[in-house]
Amino acid sequence: MLTKPMDNFAFIIHPVDPKRDVQRKFPLLSKILTESAINFFSQYFPPVYISHITGIMSQATGKEIEGWFIACPLTPQQMVSLPPEVVYKKVIQAGKLAQKLGAKILGLGGFTSVVGDAGLTIAKHLDIPVTTGDSYTIAVAVEATYKAAIQMNINPTQATAAVVGATGSIGRVCAQLLAPQVAKLILVGRNMEALHNIREHIQVAGGAEIILSTNLEDLRQCDMVLTVTNAIEAIIEPHHLKSGAVVCDVARPRDVARQVMQERDDVLVIEGGMVRVPGAANFNFDFGLPPGMVFACMAETMTLALEGHYQSYTLGKQITLEQVNTMHTMSTRHGFKVSGFRGLELAISNEKIDQIKQNAHQKQAQLYWANS
Repeated sequence: MLTKPMDNFAFIIHPVDPKRDVQRKFPLLSKILTESAINFFSQYFPPVYISHITGIMSQATGKEIEGWFIACPLTPQQMVSLPPEVVYKKVIQAGKLAQKLGAKILGLGGFTSVVGDAGLTIAKHLDIPVTTGDSYTIAVAVEATYKAAIQMNINPTQATAAVVGATGSIGRVCAQLLAPQVAKLILVGRNMEALHNIREHIQVAGGAEIILSTNLEDLRQCDMVLTVTNAIEAIIEPHHLKSGAVVCDVARPRDVARQVMQERDDVLVIEGGMVRVPGAANFNFDFGLPPGMVFACMAETMTLALEGHYQSYTLGKQITLEQVNTMHTMSTRHGFKVSGFRGLELAISNEKIDQIKQNAHQKQAQLYWANS
């Protein structure tokens, strides 16, 4: 008797920290090669099969799926600096490997989801559907920002929040999701006319007071900041942020300068939320998160496999609120849920957050007495 093939997916990852990430799969190679050598030779490496994923099971249907991690060898620096057609070719090669493994849908992770036209060209060259995972990434980023604010003793309904890069496709939807949850929302962008157009889409009865700004200095009044620009270099510096604030940096490359983490121990900077996978998931690979946790873009790909939705879902740079809400509903139904935060590609512990809260309290007290 023939058994029906298990529903499945493949997901493309790539090295973020070349030495550390190569060491996870090839310990000996990482000892031999310097970081600059890894950056150079990775241009010529083929896609790499990383691991077989098992044990993901829907809480709603009981369906179990399997999957595969495949590595595109390019680093973020290379994906930004190399010609787009060179990067496309590498990612498409990884997609072809996914097809050979029998994958029914492909998720684009990290910089492979933002290069060029955000997956459209890659999808045209493959025989399986593709998703960037950006719909669930948006939903999780907003939810994580909200939950992090509460953990930092911020009441979102009385808070001032900001979306930096609000005129972009991701920023616009983030603003739509945040507006009903906060008291005041500052939309930050480079073009005031574009900001006015965005405000018309998110102005809701009983929602936040909407302020438009082209000045990052206005972030100093914000308790919650969600940033998602397409800037090539970091734009948010230590002096831009209020003590005790939560900053969610969804941009790639990152919008928040590393100096913020080094100099502002009174600010919580996250890169989004970690998502707990339903079932007894075994990834057979350590990609830097605690067991059973994945990035939101991975969870979107897994959700589509659990749904049996083998059509491209989030592609290109026009993402709708409906797409995001539908994906959030599907993922929640199957048992995916936000559980903790990450920063600098690592999980952020509750102890770390408690220390940031304490530092913020001390600095706020110092400012109070200095101004008295």
